[in-house]
Amino acid sequence: MASVLEATQVVPGRDAKKEEAKRLAEDTRTKRARQMQGLNLQRENILSQRTSQPARRVALEAALAQIDGQLAQLG
Repeated sequence: MASVLEATQVVPGRDAKKEEAKRLAEDTRTKRARQMQGLNLQRENILSQRTSQPARRVALEAALAQIDGQLAQLG
């Protein structure tokens, strides 16, 4: 009977570390997903803008290139 109780005991330190690692991993995934979502929204906004002004067009192209670079870094 004692061996059954010993087998079901939880090791507090190990389980707490595993849970903390899982939480941190989930937080990292969530943060990355939010960043990607925000960048995609910015990208869509830039792509939706139409302009006949060359300077404005150059600025939009530069912003789009920067956002694409950031998206590539995030994966």
